[in-house]
Amino acid sequence: MKIGVDATCWGNNRGFGRFTRELLGALLEIDKVNEYIFFIDGYTDKDDSIPSQARTVVANTSVSAIEAASANGRRSLINLWAMTHQVLKHKVDVFFFPTVYSYFPILNRTKIVVTIHDVIADHHPKLIFPNTRAKIFWKLKQNVAIWQADLIATVSQYSKQQIREYFGLPDSRLRLITEAAHPIFKVLPSNNGAGNALLRQGLELQTDFLLYVGGISPHKNLSTLIDAFSRIASKPRFGNLKLVLTGDYKNDPFFSAYPELNKQVRIFGLEDRIIFTGFVPDEDLAYLYNQAKLLVFPSFEEGFGLPAIEAMACGTPVAASNCGSLPEVLGNAGCFFDPHNPASMEAVIEEILSDDTRQDEMKVKGLKRSKQFVWKQSAEDALAIFMELRNK
Repeated sequence: MKIGVDATCWGNNRGFGRFTRELLGALLEIDKVNEYIFFIDGYTDKDDSIPSQARTVVANTSVSAIEAASANGRRSLINLWAMTHQVLKHKVDVFFFPTVYSYFPILNRTKIVVTIHDVIADHHPKLIFPNTRAKIFWKLKQNVAIWQADLIATVSQYSKQQIREYFGLPDSRLRLITEAAHPIFKVLPSNNGAGNALLRQGLELQTDFLLYVGGISPHKNLSTLIDAFSRIASKPRFGNLKLVLTGDYKNDPFFSAYPELNKQVRIFGLEDRIIFTGFVPDEDLAYLYNQAKLLVFPSFEEGFGLPAIEAMACGTPVAASNCGSLPEVLGNAGCFFDPHNPASMEAVIEEILSDDTRQDEMKVKGLKRSKQFVWKQSAEDALAIFMELRNK
């Protein structure tokens, strides 16, 4: 069987980029029978991390798919046709989109799987789109993708339920492919590179800090986190505590809340207590997870919430929003707060920081929970979907 894949978002630093890389890498590891053809643009072709086991077909586009999916971007008809035309030239049995963000029409008579990670853009459009035009183009692309897809894949039971209800789709069209932590995220000794990794992010080895990992977008609810942290930071026993916000705020193509958040930090007078690191490579991020007192995940909604799994795999306790997929992903290993209420967030964070025994219990539960998510299983689930469609 020939399996075509849209791999144009391979190099994206957000969650769906990691999903693409990890899932496709795992698929190539377990599947030595089927042929995989990665359809990419010229910008992705420059990425030397694309596995050599996959055959690549390059479309001549004027902008990358990542840029086209940005807050103010959109693919031109010429660029869409460049991708569509390349697929049209190659006969494949199944075509897989790891994310609907980079969808383009398929004209071949082939079976199509489109991954919709969440319905955050549909539930919170004002927090996702900078203008009405961006919202309209997103809706058009999403609706066409759903119409053309034989099956819709998603990453959590929560997202599956939301997609079913929002779009009125039957269960027979929905499938599940979960996510997992990369092996680099594990418990590490503090005397083996941690000091240098922390220094590169403006921290010292003995610094106590709360950690956030993810996009710096409005729906991530970092304003409420900063508000809650300002309350905690004002208390003498937390006088040395810092908040580290890890995420690309310079080159991320999506709608950013960074200017407003930076202003909020200045108003609170917390410039020396709150650190925006920007993008952090995985090698350093693993040490940040390991050294953090707590990962705080305040999103209004997540489709999965991969940093929660990564943190737990590093033995780091997680306090998270009680909305979206996070209660499902964390299970009994996490502690939860109301993301709309700074006092609720403050109380949960302070309670965990003040109880060493509870932190130890959360670490043990988190490590156990993280082991339930593995990319090999995700790849097997994806392959089962491809085989199902081939046999229809």
